[in-house]
Amino acid sequence: MNRLNVFALAVALSTGAALAHSGVQNAAVKARMDAMSEIGAEMKTLGSMAKGTVAFDLSVARASVAAIAGYAARTSELFKLEETDPKSEAKPSIWSNFDDFTVKAEKLQTVAKGLSQTLATADDLGPAMGALGATCKSCHSTYREKKS
Repeated sequence: MNRLNVFALAVALSTGAALAHSGVQNAAVKARMDAMSEIGAEMKTLGSMAKGTVAFDLSVARASVAAIAGYAARTSELFKLEETDPKSEAKPSIWSNFDDFTVKAEKLQTVAKGLSQTLATADDLGPAMGALGATCKSCHSTYREKKS
């Protein structure tokens, strides 16, 4: 995944989420959506550094991937109960395949936690975002509906 594609993914994750959250009535669904938005915001931070629109800051980059790891650690718990809302993008298959869903969330946590320790230079951002984006995509392509 090249830097431009990674940045576009980060922007899409963060901007689309803000629009999707208006009108959510179910508090559990809102909490899930907020956590996913936070991951998107951290990806946007990393994407801005990868694109060069913001100067690379190792402490900020590592904090961003550590924050992603933290949100990923909570993902299974946030989705444990099958809560619904018309604004939710969660597919019912999350709960019928919850073990697989949990494995995907754990993979994001593992990848992000590792990157929070190993990320060292601006040149590391592209591959890091590629790894993070791949874990996000593996879950979203299976368990997320895209609402129009």
